Amino acid sequence: MNDQPIRFTDGASYERMMGIWSRAAGEIILSWLAPRPNLAWADLGCGNGAFTELIVDRCAPAHIRGIDPSPEQIAYARGRHTAGLAEFTEGDAMALPFPDKSVDIAVMALILFFVPVPAKGVAEMARVVRPGGSVAAYAWDLLGGGFPWEPVHEELRRMGTATRLAPQPEASRLDTMQELWTAAGLEAVETRPITVERAFASFEDFWETASLSATLRNVLPTLDVPTRDGLRDRLRAKLRPDGGKLVLTARANAVKGVMPK
Repeated sequence: MNDQPIRFTDGASYERMMGIWSRAAGEIILSWLAPRPNLAWADLGCGNGAFTELIVDRCAPAHIRGIDPSPEQIAYARGRHTAGLAEFTEGDAMALPFPDKSVDIAVMALILFFVPVPAKGVAEMARVVRPGGSVAAYAWDLLGGGFPWEPVHEELRRMGTATRLAPQPEASRLDTMQELWTAAGLEAVETRPITVERAFASFEDFWETASLSATLRNVLPTLDVPTRDGLRDRLRAKLRPDGGKLVLTARANAVKGVMPK
């Protein structure tokens, strides 16, 4: 197994590799949350700001506080944001730099399985949300094969090259999410799966985009050229793009709960 740390340091590459997927899933979870306008939000693990901007576009927030441990991602998020509603800060999801009961909604988009102690991250979200406010998250169903680049990882596993998608993959399970939210004292906890599609112009577009993934970026260069070419050829045959275009699906699990009044 490749044990190199999973780090995201290039906002533009992340946008192509994951930002598009994130917004597709985010559209669904925001409809599910159905928040009223003029709320104060916290976007935890905001990355390059893809989901933050979706909140701005869809939810008419009063203000958003985004945090992420990557200075490169934070810099990209600041550069893309023009509405003046978001404040981006480097920070730790397990020690949020926000006062108690200071926001109306706290969200984690595709980040819960990267938090070293997921229960601590959920507890921090609950701490900063006001009574009656919402705490929500969505994460790729890593253990159920829902990760967007699962076809590549499946082939790598068949080759005996295991990859680590995230430090805490069990946090992406629906039952684990239910337990985490309930243990944090949240009420009216609900979970649901989310399925999204993404179209790629060609297999080459898919391969180049998948190769930007932090995990695959660590693994693919360790393969010799014949092995890497064989992997690519098998994927092309398996995915069989129709007329050049390739459409893939991914599945995430989502959870929401309400802070007691």
